[in-house]
Amino acid sequence: MNLHRLMQMHASGEKIAMLTAYDSTFAALADRAGVDSLLVGDSLGMVSQGQDSTLGVTLADMVYHTRSVVKGVQASENNAWIIADMPFGSYQVSKDQAMQSATQLLQAGAHMVKLEGGGWTHETVEFLSQRGVLVCAHLGLTPQTVFALGGYKVQGRDEQAAGILLKHATELEQAGACMLVLEMVPKDLAFKVTQALKSCATIGIGAGNVTSGQVLVMHDMLGAGIGKMPKFVRNFLQDHHSIEDAMRAYVSAVKEGSFPDNERHAW
Repeated sequence: MNLHRLMQMHASGEKIAMLTAYDSTFAALADRAGVDSLLVGDSLGMVSQGQDSTLGVTLADMVYHTRSVVKGVQASENNAWIIADMPFGSYQVSKDQAMQSATQLLQAGAHMVKLEGGGWTHETVEFLSQRGVLVCAHLGLTPQTVFALGGYKVQGRDEQAAGILLKHATELEQAGACMLVLEMVPKDLAFKVTQALKSCATIGIGAGNVTSGQVLVMHDMLGAGIGKMPKFVRNFLQDHHSIEDAMRAYVSAVKEGSFPDNERHAW
């Protein structure tokens, strides 16, 4: 998998199937199952470290887990596209800090880095893009600022908030972002953003099935999450005999557009 292929999928309407991954074993399983892209998410703070948010995850944590995921993909056969989250505090101080953080993640084997938020971030995205760093942006519910947002709530419900999100999305594309995660936004807004962007593929999570692709936290998709699961999550393991088969079912459901369905959404 490479960026050119992902952009071809986006342009042709073929859905991109993405999962989070944090270690070599599950990364290899996901890669064999045909997952197009693996996100080494700072969600590892909750699913791997037992924290109550992503804020305690360090850059060193992300580098370690990125290396682990890369090893798993290298041992497999399809070589999924690997994106690594830039954790809280690793890019907010300055553009130079963002470049240094991105460098460590790329040196660990990531193909692309992801950062959260709109507005001020487009300057950082432009700075990184001009220096050869591929960037995935993230709008809507941004977990690193979840407390400022008032909790895990759907974003962009009203006209003003939707307009701001759309503006930020176009700014990020113009700055050089190649992909954009849309988390917990209304389906209509996700559709508008996806249609407005030409060279930036949208990846939805709790944003309906109108985006260029989908992402889920792997533990949630396997029914192994702790606590109340988001409404948009589906347990793919319950009808299959192996984790790899469940992952294949997820990929198929994303590709054919049956996941997420109209009964599973965040709004």
